Amino acid sequence: MASFATQVIRLSLQAVSAISPAAAGELAFRIFCLTPNRKPKNGKERALLKAAAPLMEQSRKVTLSFAGGWVFARHFERRGSGRGPRVLLAHGWGSRSDYLAVLIDGLLAAGAEVVALDWPGHGASPGRSLTMPQAVRAIDAAWRHFDGFDVGIGHSFGGASLACAAGGVLCDAPARMPAKLVLIGAPSEMAWLFKGFGKIMGLAPVAQAAFEGMVERLSGRRVEGFDAVRVLSALRKPVLVVHAEDDKEVSADHARRYGAIGPNVELHWANGLGHRRIVSAPPVIERIVAFLGEDEQEAHLRKIA
Repeated sequence: MASFATQVIRLSLQAVSAISPAAAGELAFRIFCLTPNRKPKNGKERALLKAAAPLMEQSRKVTLSFAGGWVFARHFERRGSGRGPRVLLAHGWGSRSDYLAVLIDGLLAAGAEVVALDWPGHGASPGRSLTMPQAVRAIDAAWRHFDGFDVGIGHSFGGASLACAAGGVLCDAPARMPAKLVLIGAPSEMAWLFKGFGKIMGLAPVAQAAFEGMVERLSGRRVEGFDAVRVLSALRKPVLVVHAEDDKEVSADHARRYGAIGPNVELHWANGLGHRRIVSAPPVIERIVAFLGEDEQEAHLRKIA
C-alpha cells in the first residue's frame, strides 16, 4: 500500500493533470528530483558518520563549479609511498561520501589517491535537488580540476552517472572515460526509473510524456539516451560490475544487462549484501582492489617472463 504522503502527491498530480498535463509533468519532475533530508535518519547512520569522521578529516575539501551549480569533493592523497591509481568515487542517491569511508580506507591502503564527490543536495554540497545532467557536469568539473582519473567507482546512482559521463551524453560536457570503471549496485539505464515513478504516481500518458520530456529540456537528450549499457558497449573499456541478486532497490537484471555487453565486463555477484551493505563489505573491497591492480600484475608477469 502506498504511504499517505504518496497518496496525497498522487491526488495532487492528478488534479493538476486534469487542468494541464504539461504542468503535472513538470511538477512530477520537480518532486522526482527532490533529494532526501541529509540528516542521519537513525542511530545506525549517526554511528556511521561518527566512525567515518577521523578518516574524512584526513581529506582536503575541494569546491567544484559547473554550469548551474557547485559541489564539494573530498580529496585523499596517497599514503606514504603509494603509487596506485587516481580514483573518482561517487555515492548513491540519498547517501554521502562519508558513508563510503570503509571503501575509501581500503583504496587508500592499496596505495590509491581518492576523490570522493558529494552530489548536489547530498552531504556537504548545497541544494535540495539532483538530476543526472547535474551529476555528469559535476564529474566533468572534477575531471577538469584533477586533470583526469584512472578509475571511476560508483555506487547505485553514482555508478550510472559515471557511465553516462563516460559516453559524453551532454552536449556541454565532453566524454570522461577513465581507464577502468567499477559499478556497484548500479542501474543500467534511467528510463525504468521514470516509468516506475510515473506508475507509482498514476500519471496519465500525456503527463508521463511531459514528465520524461523534462530530461530533454535540461540536457538536449531524451531519457532513453541515458542508457549506460549502450554507452559502455561502444567504449569497450574494462568494467567490474558488483551486484547482489537480493538487491531490492536496483534489480539484478541491471547487472545482467551490463554483463551481456561482452568480455570487457566482469560480473561479480555479492549475494546476501543487498543494496547498501555491499559498499562496505571486505570481500567486495578486496575484489575491487584486485581489479584495480590487474594491469600492473599482468605487466609485471610480462616483464619477468
